[in-house]
Amino acid sequence: MTDQPKKERLFTKYQVFIIAILSFLQFTIVLDFMVLSPLGAMLMDELNVTPSQFAAVVSAYAFSAGISGLLAAGFADRFDRKRLLLFFYSGFMLGTLLCAISPDYTSLLFARIITGIFGGVVASVSFAIITDLFKLEVRGRVMGFVQMSFAASQVLGLPFGLVLANAWGWHAPFWMIAVVGIGVGIIIAVYMKPVADHLHMKSDRNAIQHLVYTVSNKRYLKAFLATTLLATGGFMLMPFGSAFSVHNLGLTLAQLPILYGITGLFNIVFGPLTGKLADKIGKYKVFVIGSLISMTIVAIYTQFGLTPLPVVVLVSVIMFIGITARIISASALMSGIPAPQDRGAFMSISSSVQQVSGGFASAIAGMIVLQVDNGPLQRYDLLGYVVIGTMLASIAMMYFIKEEVVGKGSEGAAASTDNPTPGDTLLTTVGEK
Repeated sequence: MTDQPKKERLFTKYQVFIIAILSFLQFTIVLDFMVLSPLGAMLMDELNVTPSQFAAVVSAYAFSAGISGLLAAGFADRFDRKRLLLFFYSGFMLGTLLCAISPDYTSLLFARIITGIFGGVVASVSFAIITDLFKLEVRGRVMGFVQMSFAASQVLGLPFGLVLANAWGWHAPFWMIAVVGIGVGIIIAVYMKPVADHLHMKSDRNAIQHLVYTVSNKRYLKAFLATTLLATGGFMLMPFGSAFSVHNLGLTLAQLPILYGITGLFNIVFGPLTGKLADKIGKYKVFVIGSLISMTIVAIYTQFGLTPLPVVVLVSVIMFIGITARIISASALMSGIPAPQDRGAFMSISSSVQQVSGGFASAIAGMIVLQVDNGPLQRYDLLGYVVIGTMLASIAMMYFIKEEVVGKGSEGAAASTDNPTPGDTLLTTVGEK
């Protein structure tokens, strides 16, 4: 009787650790941003701010993150990615602590700027690490687990944060994020290995030349345009989600944790499954499917008036499954675009584009949506039509991204180097459906 050959592990134990710690790190980043949406109804009342002022608080993070990401791009490939990650994550924690002690609207606005300056770069460094350490053929799975942080923040973070806010005020969730985030930073400092293979790839370009090259690269420009469209749709609806739920759908503040918790729980399950499906049938196909689902539900959801909680939960679950499918498949697909020596700059600029586009989207949403005397939000349906338009445009744009990745894989030359990193070795053999 012959021994059965052992099935090769998809990920090493260290890679599993990297996926887990980056997912948890993303959890704190996402929660810090997303917690503003469910706190919106509370903040607008307690600080006596208008929808446009609240949109400014959301946009402040986005704009500052975009600017810092662009400034950091030229240096992003010149340092060990672990050290870069710890530096910016420390600054992000400082901004979160400032949010926790902000006494008024002005100080909160300043705190969000500080948080954005550092937080926006953290995400780009994380995705550069993923691209360095994981092959293209499994990045859908990896992105599925890392992007699961969005869902985890809903299931674990947002409901708990809302409970804390209802009990001790809106500052409490930021204290929670700071305590958890500091623990994550310590684990990264102690256990993560240096990520510095890209430093062996010599380049004659200085920081400014590296930035200019990356920004002006025609192949990269297509990805940046696609990122703009993706961010515009996502950032428009999110800031007013809780205010729409309370003032238009008729939910209470006590029901919001139920809504976000159940929605996030389903996304924790579907996130990794979506990533696996993207690797199996094609990342672009999954992106199109997710977009069609999202557009359909947005068209329905933004028309709702007073609606029972179970119906709101059902519609929200389906909508976020579609949105999650778009995020995971798009992230995995675009990770195949940059050459290894450009990954840090590419991810940093991409993050910058995403944040700035999101900032403009939030500001535009604040101008479209109206509220009179703390009543229902008006013109939310118009906002939905704008979002659907951006989703349609993104389907077309992502097709060209898919073609770039296919061409890159077949030619094997666009990103080839004398010392390819592990994450780049399969580009010559893996096509994208």
